[in-house]
Amino acid sequence: MSPYALCFFIFGSFLISQSQGANILAIFSCPSPSHLIIEMSMAKVLAENGHNVTVVTTLKPHVTHKNIKVILIALTVEEQQSWTNTITSLTQTDNTDFVAAMFRGRSLFKQMFEKNRDVMKDPRVKNLYENKDNKFDLVMIGYFLNNFQIGIAQKLKVPVVVATSMFQWDMFNSMLGNPTEVSYVPSMGMQFEKDGKISFIQRLSNFVSSSFLRIFVYLIEQDNAEIYDELYGDDPTMPEYEEINKNVSLVLFNSYAISEGPIRPNVPGVIEVGGIQVKEKPDKLPKEINEFLTNATDGAILLSLGSNIQGSFLNPETVQKMFTVLSSLKQRVIWKWEDLNNTPGKSANILFSKWVPQDDILAHPNVILFINHAGRGGITESQYHGKPMLSLPVFGDQPGNADKMVYEGFGLSMSLLTLEEKPFRDNILEIIENPKYTQKVRDFSKLFRDRPLTARQTVLYWTEYVLRHHGAPHLQSPLLHMNFIAANNLDIYAVLLCALIAVLFINKLIVQCICRKLAGSKKKGTTAKKNNKLKKNE
Repeated sequence: MSPYALCFFIFGSFLISQSQGANILAIFSCPSPSHLIIEMSMAKVLAENGHNVTVVTTLKPHVTHKNIKVILIALTVEEQQSWTNTITSLTQTDNTDFVAAMFRGRSLFKQMFEKNRDVMKDPRVKNLYENKDNKFDLVMIGYFLNNFQIGIAQKLKVPVVVATSMFQWDMFNSMLGNPTEVSYVPSMGMQFEKDGKISFIQRLSNFVSSSFLRIFVYLIEQDNAEIYDELYGDDPTMPEYEEINKNVSLVLFNSYAISEGPIRPNVPGVIEVGGIQVKEKPDKLPKEINEFLTNATDGAILLSLGSNIQGSFLNPETVQKMFTVLSSLKQRVIWKWEDLNNTPGKSANILFSKWVPQDDILAHPNVILFINHAGRGGITESQYHGKPMLSLPVFGDQPGNADKMVYEGFGLSMSLLTLEEKPFRDNILEIIENPKYTQKVRDFSKLFRDRPLTARQTVLYWTEYVLRHHGAPHLQSPLLHMNFIAANNLDIYAVLLCALIAVLFINKLIVQCICRKLAGSKKKGTTAKKNNKLKKNE
């Protein structure tokens, strides 16, 4: 074979090997559409680049691709009704205290745990690892308090990449071995000054909040351990629950701390892909929506409270107050409303839509305000497109997201539970008429987009990095392989304390010995003096 032919053969072999995509199993079973949007955006990136992705989900995904195979384990009618009832109750409860809301929302978490557990028991899922004809190279877990699902990667003997719609918080520290820095990294729901001048009261509040979250995380971990034992406890080849985090190669977070904050130390396994669901080029809008926005000469407002909160969940009086205000504006309004046969009213400036392509609408130049529920995905999309916001947070991380958005100067926030017409109208007009909000968020948009790799490129690179390096164990923090005592140097402190006590004890003995000798010498001297005096008297 000639040298040229040999080179051509090697080059051709390289191209063929590169074109062979990996087989990736994605467990995206959280019954929340907003989570699935983020997770499926990551799966689509992999599918578009030649990888075969099998997605296990409880909801029908909007994203499709020829390389994505969906195993749908849908919610039952009873499960859907229970989920609806829980979300409805949360919309009618004050959830501004994040820590209290987390503990209060345990019923919601319980429903998710049970559904996630049932998914792993489904014969179609068990077949994925019991059938030897199925070959997977990587497991991707869509994360929301479901650590026990990582066990399926152990069954398949493959590494794990965790995908989450959340930003980094205490729950992930044990998974990544990331340091907890409560003195200057705000806990979820907390906010620190940008200048770094953190007061004692702020640090104390953060410490208390972080401590309660650790208790919450501990309780969630107990729930996870219990379900893990239920699923895999009878398999002697499976590790203890406490060991499964050691199989996690990295976590893909829906954040970008360099521009968003908070700035904190991170281990290499923290990969931030905030804005992954935002299209680099917006899709063409539906004809009706496009014409409605194009003819909005005074600007347009998008009102969407996310995929979990439907209009029918809200207090009818609150809905009517919102309609009264919005219908009186000169701006056009696109209002996400699920029941088109039972809308709050009719107005020439309001277009009700059962489903809205939120990202594509926010990209339209005539949109000047986004009224949202402060969900992580919606705020990210609004920031990316440079649109100011009025947030109406309901539960979960939403109040904290809203507070941070207001603190950054991107808009205003108010309670949906206590909404009144005048404050609602005043806040809308303040954001529309005061250019400072638009300018702030547009400046941030430039910063948020300025990165060495786009979110899509980052997902692709790091996922393939894990595939190339067979799990990339070198990325893991040593903290993952240390017990609590060693990780916190408690044994060293104990040894030093014992040494200090020993030194003090020895010093005490030495001092006592010296004192006794001195006392003895003094006593002998006194006795000698007395004897001499007696001799003289004789």
